[in-house]
Amino acid sequence: MKKNFCFLFFFQVIFTGLVAQTLPPVDKSPMDMSYYPANYPVLRIQDKVTEPLAARIVYSRPQKTGRVIFGGLVKYGEVWRLGANEATEIEFFKPVKIEGKKIAKGRYTLYAIVNEGNWTFILNKDTDTWGSFKYDAKKDLLRSTVPVQKTDPALETLAMGFEKTTTGFNLVVAWDTVKVALPISL
Repeated sequence: MKKNFCFLFFFQVIFTGLVAQTLPPVDKSPMDMSYYPANYPVLRIQDKVTEPLAARIVYSRPQKTGRVIFGGLVKYGEVWRLGANEATEIEFFKPVKIEGKKIAKGRYTLYAIVNEGNWTFILNKDTDTWGSFKYDAKKDLLRSTVPVQKTDPALETLAMGFEKTTTGFNLVVAWDTVKVALPISL
């Protein structure tokens, strides 16, 4: 019995070590996802869906960790991946309008150019890209500039989500002491 226990313990230690070597460590900026309507997958399994799925955003959530974010880590006037790691992607499950321009159902990359008083959101056709290193303005579908709102207290981790409006919904992005909202019409 003691031999079997020792063998099993030894096997478990070796197996755990092999698995740990092949799997990546936990990311410092974990990936997250938001839906419009909010919590759509949960509502769907609970048979509580009141409106069809319109949009989903997938992004990585960097943390402030004592850094100067806007004007520091995120440079003013430069294209930013709108998060960390892979560039942020937004998917529309039906046609929408942004600033009156029709956007077809599909998946797009969403970038931003951050300034002190406003942000310019950039909807781009190129997907599955890391950061903004290969950003190509020729693949832009539109640019939309929105005002910055100040928030208090500061938000430690970048957050994105959707809020319902009378004409559709807003994509809300908040981090540090800044919040912006991109209006999207249905």
